[in-house]
Amino acid sequence: MLFTEFNMEDAIKVYYEEGKEDGIEQNQLQVARKMIREGDSLEKIARVTDLPMETIQGIE
Repeated sequence: MLFTEFNMEDAIKVYYEEGKEDGIEQNQLQVARKMIREGDSLEKIARVTDLPMETIQGIE
């Protein structure tokens, strides 16, 4: 059986980092949507936002 000790400080750090990553991705998607509306190429959007091409192609 595997036992691990729960550490609230570590749990808060993990939760914060996951939230931070989600926020960054949401911001990248928002920028990509704006760039699509402006008529920028998918290649340029991928380069600027660091999003995968598959993600950009799936944006409405």
